[in-house]
Amino acid sequence: MNEELVYNKNYIPMTRSELIDRLKKALKDKRFQHVLRVEETAIKLAEQYGVDVEKASIAGLCHDYAKQRPDEDFIAEIKKKGLNPLLLDYGNAIWHGVVGAELIKDELGIWDEDILNAVRHHTTGAPVMTKLEQVIYMADYIEPGRDFAGVKKARVITAANLQAGVAYQTKHTLTYLIGNGKPVYPKTIDTYNAWVPQYEGEID
Repeated sequence: MNEELVYNKNYIPMTRSELIDRLKKALKDKRFQHVLRVEETAIKLAEQYGVDVEKASIAGLCHDYAKQRPDEDFIAEIKKKGLNPLLLDYGNAIWHGVVGAELIKDELGIWDEDILNAVRHHTTGAPVMTKLEQVIYMADYIEPGRDFAGVKKARVITAANLQAGVAYQTKHTLTYLIGNGKPVYPKTIDTYNAWVPQYEGEID
């Protein structure tokens, strides 16, 4: 049970129980239940692929920490931290990861860059991702509550090859965005170019 997981590597200045309490206050119940499922999935993938389980737990729980913050919080943080002004052209779907990592650092006291990057890149991906980043990217996509065309295949691919799972998600996300006339964050295109061509044969 995840409840028994003890944080003892000083990645975060609180216990898992204390972090859970913070998340309950920051998120509505439906979103909170989602992050618990992402944590559960992230831990399983971490165990399978040799990733630090404590980092996977923290990043899985924190990935949507800022998801339900008002736009004003994100805009203020972008300006305060001198982040890429291009971010102002996007919205919560991008902000809650890229900018949310800054809020996690400031408000939860998490300074481990691997955990922060896993949060930053859990929606956009990145051309280069550590195994922890890949785990969180995929755990958010395939957690048990997800129900969309292709999710079963994504789970099968990810169980066999984590990197191929990253490629599958990236390809399908970009296809969805383009097919629905949505703006595409530049890093998502960079992620596609870095991951999809080399795994194309494994994700069709």
